[in-house]
Amino acid sequence: MCPYRLVLEHVTSRWGVLVLIRLLERPYRFNELRRAIGRVSEKMLTQTLQTLERDGLVHRDAKPVIPPRVDYSLTELGREAARQVRALAEWTEERMDAVQESRKKYDTAKGR
Repeated sequence: MCPYRLVLEHVTSRWGVLVLIRLLERPYRFNELRRAIGRVSEKMLTQTLQTLERDGLVHRDAKPVIPPRVDYSLTELGREAARQVRALAEWTEERMDAVQESRKKYDTAKGR
């Protein structure tokens, strides 16, 4: 598999998209980000953040305090990717009526 395809998979995955868009707003702590995204398991969010961190898109800032504090933010590369993903998400939202109309036409033509 080409390396760029793997990164594209990470960025456009279900949780990758939501993480990038949320972190574009501001840095988040883990549980705060989990609540903001909604319906993501702790395991999936952890894996997504680790993958995006490995790709250089997310910065993990662990502060040596008690209790431990970890903040997640976007790197410059991550902000660049997040802006692109957000533009696609906005386009999807804006064009949803057209998509639904196309689906109805397709389903009607196929007898669904």
